[in-house]
Amino acid sequence: MERHFFKELENLKMTILNMAALTQRALENATTAYLERDEKLAQTVIDGDKKINELEVQVDQYTLKLLALEQPMAKDLRTIMGTAKISNELERIADQAVNISERSQFLCKYPPLKTIPAMDQLIDVSFAMFKKAVACFVNEETKAAYEIREMDDRADAYTLEVLHTLVEYMVKNTPESERRRLNTRRSIQTIIISRCLERVCDLSTNIGEHVAFITEGINIKHQYIDRKE
Repeated sequence: MERHFFKELENLKMTILNMAALTQRALENATTAYLERDEKLAQTVIDGDKKINELEVQVDQYTLKLLALEQPMAKDLRTIMGTAKISNELERIADQAVNISERSQFLCKYPPLKTIPAMDQLIDVSFAMFKKAVACFVNEETKAAYEIREMDDRADAYTLEVLHTLVEYMVKNTPESERRRLNTRRSIQTIIISRCLERVCDLSTNIGEHVAFITEGINIKHQYIDRKE
């Protein structure tokens, strides 16, 4: 029974890693579609979301089976519960990739807006946070969870800078009413993309917090813990 349990637990972890790989690819393709104005690549992200959703269902099934039949305790129980939550965060990150892709498809139909440096920085930090969150899970490294939370402050600052840049653009440019409406619509879609990226950062932070729960049995949500204690 014990050997069977650990095999099922390993299957659960492998499903999560597969889900994480597909989610990372979706996020990469979505941001590339936005940056390179690639409508077909954006559609690839949208079409691929079904597979990620299917994997989340598989994780749910593994979780219920392990909880119902094996009655795990201590770290094994935390692993099952935490992994189920991580699955949910990954699915939501993939949904944000779909949202970015849908907004990018709209933007592809019109001339590009000017380059926004804060958006490029936001994309970079969102990738870094997501990859660190996945590595945190693979290596069971709680320290990285705190590092991810600190990076989230940078993501929030970049998001706010994107918002300020585009609001100023909408206010100051294009006096003609028709062109103003078009610029406003493009700016709003871009702002939504920045909020999607910010959400990716928040969800990556959540993954780190779930890993802290799995590895050490501590809840670091909504609080800052002095690591020196």
